[in-house]
Amino acid sequence: MITSMTGFGRRQGPWQDGQVTAEIRSVNHRFLETGLRLPKTMSAREEHIKKAIQEHCRRGRVDLTVLVQGGRGGTRSLQLDADLAKQYHQTLRNLQKTLKLKGTIDVGLLAGFRDVITISDQPADDPKLATLIEKLVGQALQDLVNMRKKEGTLLAADIRARIGTLRGLKAQVAMKAPSVAQDAFDRMKSRLEKLLSSEIPDVPKLHQELALFADRSDITEELVRLDAHMIQFDHTLQSSESVGKTLDFLLQEMGREVNTIGSKANDATITASVVQMKAELERIREQIQNVE
Repeated sequence: MITSMTGFGRRQGPWQDGQVTAEIRSVNHRFLETGLRLPKTMSAREEHIKKAIQEHCRRGRVDLTVLVQGGRGGTRSLQLDADLAKQYHQTLRNLQKTLKLKGTIDVGLLAGFRDVITISDQPADDPKLATLIEKLVGQALQDLVNMRKKEGTLLAADIRARIGTLRGLKAQVAMKAPSVAQDAFDRMKSRLEKLLSSEIPDVPKLHQELALFADRSDITEELVRLDAHMIQFDHTLQSSESVGKTLDFLLQEMGREVNTIGSKANDATITASVVQMKAELERIREQIQNVE
């Protein structure tokens, strides 16, 4: 079953006269990217925690924050969220450009925004604290994984329903398809007869050329390929691997076949079905962006 790239997990545990909080969240990203904000005493365990995340997540931006509040023998330090500061800076620049505002965006302004600079309690180095943190991180990570799986199940159900709609529209096109080539042949023949005042010098040659023209309007191959892509799409949805990019590729191929059907079949009924198929493909594409 497919997995979503969006998830959240949070666990807390008591520590001396305070508490430890482990919070992990993930959002869409082309690849797997991890960001850790840990107490300095956990620096040696950072790679171990990253590997644990990599074992459960294959794609997405995953951010983990561990906050230790209270405790004895610790120190306090300032934490800078450089990524958040960059987002604030870019947003302000966009606002300045949009509204044509003057003024400078300096460090004092950025430092005043919420969560750019925070005060963090740095606990004393304690093996028991490290064990507690790893336990809470593991539990929060499992909560994240469960949420990603649950959302993936919902995404799969919605996508399958839309693929079902596509199949219904494709069936409508397939029913009309056999008459498309013949209709194109008859229309062109009628036009030529009117132009030539019903006097056709070489009837066999004319029929041969008309047959070639009508063959270019045949959409049988496109319908067969579209059906094959949808079957493969269904099979891929059942995979437990990271299939987001594969689904996106198949969706592009399905879109290509639908576009070709629309351009070849000069028929109002088929055109209407093609428009609806494109709309469904776009909705599926929006959902696929969140698949791991």
